[in-house]
Amino acid sequence: MDQILQPVEVANPWRRAAVLAAALAALELVGLVLLSLVLLGKPLVHSLHHAAVQTARSAPVARPAPPPPPVPQVARRTRAQTSVLVLNGNGRAGAAGDEAQRLQVLGYRIGAARNAELSDYAASFVMFRPGYRPEAVRLAHDLGLRLVTPLDGLIPSQLHGSQLVLILGT
Repeated sequence: MDQILQPVEVANPWRRAAVLAAALAALELVGLVLLSLVLLGKPLVHSLHHAAVQTARSAPVARPAPPPPPVPQVARRTRAQTSVLVLNGNGRAGAAGDEAQRLQVLGYRIGAARNAELSDYAASFVMFRPGYRPEAVRLAHDLGLRLVTPLDGLIPSQLHGSQLVLILGT
């Protein structure tokens, strides 16, 4: 009795069916995702674009500020019409009074000469009230100073009617 042995299939038929069903499900999932992107993505992109355009149209347009009027570089007031407050900011006794006398010789009016609140200024400089920049530049030139700046840190009652403030540094 010779029996012919038939090969026995090792894999179970349900395993092949499960793998085939999973592959088919994955393929369907990819198809559904692509279909939803095509159908929902286009209207979503269109509505986002429309909202961005509306926002851009309603946003205020930034226009550059007009340039300030040119500052005259030539002093309009004479030295005799310009009052200077001299503040000693270097700590040397009598420095404000000495400088005030020097300014009087140059023709400036002196509002007051006194000590500054601080006495550790590294350099001398001129400060000016609004509208008196050309006169401040002239005063700085007369004294050989480089720094000219708008008035800061003083209130009008402290100016004694002066338009310029000279702070003496070391």
